This record gives sequence, C-alpha cells and structure tokens, in this order.
Amino acid sequence: MRCDDGGYYVVKFQNNPQGGRILANELLGTRLAARMGLPTPAVGIVEVRERLIAETEDLVMQLGRGRKPCQAGLQFGSRYPGLPAETAVYDFLPDEQLGEVVNLADFRGMFVFDKWTCNTNGRQTVFFRAQGEPRYQAWMIDQGFCFNAGEWNFPDAPLRGLYARHRVYEPVRGLESFEPWLARVEEKMTEKVIDEILKEIPGEWYGFDADGAERMLEQLLRRRKLVPELVRSAWKSAAQPFPNWK
Repeated sequence: MRCDDGGYYVVKFQNNPQGGRILANELLGTRLAARMGLPTPAVGIVEVRERLIAETEDLVMQLGRGRKPCQAGLQFGSRYPGLPAETAVYDFLPDEQLGEVVNLADFRGMFVFDKWTCNTNGRQTVFFRAQGEPRYQAWMIDQGFCFNAGEWNFPDAPLRGLYARHRVYEPVRGLESFEPWLARVEEKMTEKVIDEILKEIPGEWYGFDADGAERMLEQLLRRRKLVPELVRSAWKSAAQPFPNWK
C-alpha cells in the first residue's frame, strides 16, 4: 500500500487469521532487531480507513472457501525497499549469488536475535539490489512468530530461528562468531529500551492486555543471559547448521 509519506508498505491487518498479537510482535521484534544493528525494513503504524476498504476490492482476507473484508483501523506496515515497479525483491537466491550478499554476516546476528526472542518460525529474509549496486543485500523480515506468535511464551528448541540454507553460517568457527550481537543483547537490550517500544504498540493489537505484555517483557529480560547456551544448543544438534564450528 502507498502511504501518505510517499513510501510503499507491506501491511498486515488486525483481523489476520494469526491474530492481533502478530502485529504487536512485528513492531516490537523489528524495532528490537534494528536496535541491535540488524538490517530490517522501516516499520510503522498504518491507518487504513473504512472507506478505502469498501472501495478496494482486493482488501479482503481469503479464509478457506470464504473471504471477509480487512478490518479498518491501525495496522502494521513494513516498508518496501524502493518503488515496486522499479525494485525487484526476492526470497531466494542461487548459491553463487547468496554467497556474495553484502551483509551475509547479519544472518549470524539475526540468529542471536531469533534465539533471544524465541522465533518459532524459520528465519524469513528478502534480497534486493539498491540503486546502482551490483550485489544483493538482505533484509530480515517477518518477526510475527517471535515470542511464540500469539502465545507470548518461550518454548525453546535447538533449530528454531535458523535460516533454511545453512551455507550462510559457513564462517562460524565458534561462539565468538556471534559477536558483537551476543554482547548487544545483554548490554543494550535494557528494560527501558523494550518498554519504550511496547508503549508504541496500539493496545487493540493485543487486547489491551497490559499484564500479559509486562510478563512477556520480564521473561525477555531474563532470557538475555541464556542466549549463548541457546546458540550452542543449535550447534550440538544433529542437523549441524554450523559445519565449521570445531
């Protein structure tokens, strides 16, 4: 959707089938990842009015055999990298091009983030080339399943949060390969930082459950010291996502 700042945004609606908390997760997760210095799109709150929905045939939810209109109100928006007519975005690159992505190291940083936040989905990424650049860069998108989606708890498992193509982790030689992101989680992701972002989130996205949000914040803070061991658990798994970690 094109918004009043002139930018184009991928918009998730409150009445999506996964629930309103997905929007809260997207905003909180993307803001936290950006604070860690990780490559994420600009995100924000997009107001979609009833009249626009009524006059736009495509603003509907496809649900099995039926469909229903998108819900008016405040929605989550993730900025598209450029103009859709000019900037091609891919969710897959051949191995040769994947190995030349300019910010490949950020996959390691994003794994640290995903273990901290208990992303119960695989790591979702898009690739694009900035204007005039010969090589692709990666943006880390879709934080909706951080904090275990709508559950807001942290059922850890070794392989959760990994990018499906493990060649991005070939430079890993040990736990030190996940710095400086491990240190940033423990030192920079403070209660103040998380609380400031939580205050941005519209209450209707999580049913005005302030107590639930506070409990989730407390768990997130306690988890900061657990992240190194969570990373090690992936290394020790039978899948061996880090083939050069000795």
